[in-house]
Amino acid sequence: MYYQTELKFFQKILNNFNIPWNRITSKDTEFPEVDLGLRRQLFKKDVDLVPLFMHLLSGITPNVIYHGEDEYLCRYFAFRLPDTSPSEYFILGPYIKGELSNHTVENMLTGNGVPPVLFPSFLKFYTNLTVVSNETTLFTALNTLGEVLWGSLENFKIEKTQQRLKPTELAEFMHDSDEINPEDVFLKMQVIETQYQAENSLMQAVSQGLTNKAEMMISDSAFQGFEDRLPDNKIRNLKNYTIILNTLLRKSAEYGSVPTLHIDNLSSKFARKIELTNTPEEFHLLHQEMIRKYCLLVKNHSMKGYSLLIRKALTFIDVDLTADLGLKAMAERLNVNASYLSTLFKKETGTTLTDYVSKKRIDYAILLLNTTNMQIQTIAQYCGIPDVNYFTKTFKKYVNRTPKEYRESIQ
Repeated sequence: MYYQTELKFFQKILNNFNIPWNRITSKDTEFPEVDLGLRRQLFKKDVDLVPLFMHLLSGITPNVIYHGEDEYLCRYFAFRLPDTSPSEYFILGPYIKGELSNHTVENMLTGNGVPPVLFPSFLKFYTNLTVVSNETTLFTALNTLGEVLWGSLENFKIEKTQQRLKPTELAEFMHDSDEINPEDVFLKMQVIETQYQAENSLMQAVSQGLTNKAEMMISDSAFQGFEDRLPDNKIRNLKNYTIILNTLLRKSAEYGSVPTLHIDNLSSKFARKIELTNTPEEFHLLHQEMIRKYCLLVKNHSMKGYSLLIRKALTFIDVDLTADLGLKAMAERLNVNASYLSTLFKKETGTTLTDYVSKKRIDYAILLLNTTNMQIQTIAQYCGIPDVNYFTKTFKKYVNRTPKEYRESIQ
């Protein structure tokens, strides 16, 4: 295919937004669960879903991207890929336009003849679907892809479709109420697997310090699939969600080889913030802050690739910059030969122990100069360099200006 590279790039965008997609040919004998297993669990085991779905695909004509919502409020895009034999189709979805109230879902299910015993499972299902409240980004991406597939904007169109299966057409295929175990139905739906994949992707991004990728997952609702345990208390739901998010981010930093001391400090700060947060807007900002700071924690404190001895040395340095962090004192604390420690430290970190400690102290001094009004002599003491003249000399070595000059420049 002449558009293979662009199509793979588009698929990666959908993966990052946590929006499901499938590629299907007209000759497929085993149809993928394009609806995340929803209909498979509703219908009797002997029902062949391939003709059911192919009936819908048969209405897709070349050079048209169809956009519609099915009878279960799930939204999709679908189009036929050019120059494929047998014909190949691309289906994007399902996702939902916005959060659905219990009342809306129950009315929809009643209208579609879904047994009431399944209502709780469907509520869970919709909670775990990705919410795309603003579809502009999707339309833009699809227009761009369409130019590649068909040559120009004039050669294709995006068209809304109202094609749906009517409840009367589905009734004969559905289970009787007494044949259904609601929990089994939900567990078999692929949406729960999709949610686990979203969690794992988020944890992987944070464990590598990939701030942009992790922020995108949060801001675009790809990770908003936790079950609402208290349907009538939105703020409590947000607190519960944020508590779980804090736990996952904590584990992500652990996977990123960040010392537990730093993880505990940050996790405790956010635990206090969560209980003091009381509006949806504040929670949105808090989620973004949590992502940024956990990713920054990994970038600044990850010890991945270091030996146990060097990890201990780095932790001692991080814990107390005012301690005696000279080579001899560190070797005695770690119960190793000073020469061996010096050689191993330089080999693994690329710098000497003395230079590493000095750089850490000056980085902390810069932080204090930016965030406090402490006297320079006091800052020197906080950084473990009580001799203010030596502190000034060391600061200038790394920053190319004295602490006083640096403070004046930021003011």
